[in-house]
Amino acid sequence: MSAQGANIPESDSAQLRLQAEVQYAHELDCLAEEDDRQKPPNWKLSPWAVKLYLLGGTLSDGTEITPKYLGNDRLIEIAIATLATDRALLLYGIPGTAKSWVSEHLAAAISGTSQLLIQGTAGTDETALKYGWNYARLLAEGPSDRAIVPSPMLTAMKTGRIARVEELTRIPSEVQDALITILSEKSLPIPETDSSIHAVKGFNVIATANNRDKGVNDLSSALTRRFNTVVLPVPESFEQEVEIVHRRSEQLGRALELPVEVPALDEIRRVVTIFRELRNGVSVDGKTKLKSPSGTLSTAEAISVVSSGMAMSAYYGDGSLKAGDIISSLTGAIVKDPVQDLIVWQEYLQAIVRERDGWKDLYRASRESL
Repeated sequence: MSAQGANIPESDSAQLRLQAEVQYAHELDCLAEEDDRQKPPNWKLSPWAVKLYLLGGTLSDGTEITPKYLGNDRLIEIAIATLATDRALLLYGIPGTAKSWVSEHLAAAISGTSQLLIQGTAGTDETALKYGWNYARLLAEGPSDRAIVPSPMLTAMKTGRIARVEELTRIPSEVQDALITILSEKSLPIPETDSSIHAVKGFNVIATANNRDKGVNDLSSALTRRFNTVVLPVPESFEQEVEIVHRRSEQLGRALELPVEVPALDEIRRVVTIFRELRNGVSVDGKTKLKSPSGTLSTAEAISVVSSGMAMSAYYGDGSLKAGDIISSLTGAIVKDPVQDLIVWQEYLQAIVRERDGWKDLYRASRESL
């Protein structure tokens, strides 16, 4: 997942986070140049090229396409094929399973932009999904096309591109239902002007949702039927999760310009081991049953732990990631409930960390931090 820094325009190099279509512009251009397969209407790349962009590979001219998602290839194929039909795509799973990441890269590869985005919150109203009004024009001219302020959804419909809805289940149920007509009829009535907007070919919607947040609004059966749901799981294997954490933390270190060495695989393996054992409720050798904390302990949180440790090492250590650098953020990721989770963590430290060969430094660091 290299940043392709040499291909980023100088005007964009100071941005903290680049959009996928900017950060990976070189890869997308190379894919477009080689891509001679049939494309759905208004797609920038064919389904074959979109898959290659997401999963990585090598082009005939030797260009390396870095993998954006490490996991089940079939899930990505289903997601891409869904977007080539008239069905919307719902990426579902626990927090931290790369739903937003996959959504962004799918939109960037298919439409050339990932920025037609609606962020779902408890305060999201229908104007975010439909349209608003320029009230100065509305007062001066009355309801007219010129007075309409289009939402990202409306812009995607008019231009035949992908609209993204993040955290769909955070949006109030009555607002969610505004999507039903859009997804079923591919049109949006505007009663104030006695007109309708009809979607151009290529339009579709990618929504993300998880079932762990408090305050989640369940989707109605009518809305659920308009989506094809793809569940993104936590990484299946230990090695796969280690690779994801290593790639993303290395990438973040470069983006933040941290003066630190590439994070050591041994330390990353230790973080991933802790997360997987506590998630699964059993030690890796299967001999010790463990209590699980209240949090999800996702791969995204493991990346955050390593990245925070890199910053500690860079500015307050010797630039080499060590147990003392990660222990604070590791404890913070595990202990969400200051009572119950702290008990779980302390029991794990005593039963596993203290007794495991080569982990004495982590145990000492944990005792100093608690």
